[in-house]
Amino acid sequence: MTAVVVRATPESVPQLVASATSLFAEDGGQRDPWMDVTWPRREGPGYYTDLVRGNDSLCLLAYPAADSTTAIGHLTGRIRQADPLRPAAVVGVLESMRVDASHRGVGVGTALAEEFFAWARQSGANQVSVTAYSANESAVSFYRGLGFTPFELTLHAPIGRSPDQPR
Repeated sequence: MTAVVVRATPESVPQLVASATSLFAEDGGQRDPWMDVTWPRREGPGYYTDLVRGNDSLCLLAYPAADSTTAIGHLTGRIRQADPLRPAAVVGVLESMRVDASHRGVGVGTALAEEFFAWARQSGANQVSVTAYSANESAVSFYRGLGFTPFELTLHAPIGRSPDQPR
């Protein structure tokens, strides 16, 4: 299957929000007890509208066919300009990506990522980065298959109450 990948528009923001809502529930909601899975519905419309309109950001939607009206996945990315700690690094940050479970393993994610890589290069990036939950082994494997390798490691340790305890 070859997905049709298009840039999101302000009119397609509701589809970005729907895909992000599914991502939050499926990924963060299962792997991060502190994740606010309601964020995309509450804050997503404004956030994704700003991304769609931004000069240093990319929002993509994937469709199963050119005449489809329901997205089967999304990708959002940004260009992070060099900073004093890494003055020569211009990083294309793959911020968020999701493909519907029923469309995984057939090239949709790869099509989204290839569009992102091309955009990042064209935008002046000299490297790309992505963050994934270490427990999401399929995502980590997918990103490794695209050429991503570990660069930094963030470790977390609980020190107090759990998120389900009352404040």
